Amino acid sequence: MTNRQPKGQNAAMISYLTIVGALIAMSMNSHEKNAFARFHIRQAFGVHLIFHALAILVSNYLEFLSFGILWLVYLLMWGHGFWNAIQSKMTLTPFIGSYFQKWFTFIN
Repeated sequence: MTNRQPKGQNAAMISYLTIVGALIAMSMNSHEKNAFARFHIRQAFGVHLIFHALAILVSNYLEFLSFGILWLVYLLMWGHGFWNAIQSKMTLTPFIGSYFQKWFTFIN
């Protein structure tokens, strides 16, 4: 019995390891374009980007509780995507994943 890893799975998993990981995964996927990796890179890039943008707004204008809720939502979205990358599934991030696929078409 062999456990064959689908092509692009390494790049998909790396993309969830911070926004820098997403940039590294983009570079990894630029040579051998892989649809599985591209899907997860777009999802991870969107999750990281939305979190950082909202964290800046929340830290300047809202209370500590709001920041905790933001972290919780981020961790749930991140965990969902990372788990799907590990399981070799292409499942959209709840509520906003379809937009990530549309907005980040520059990620090939």
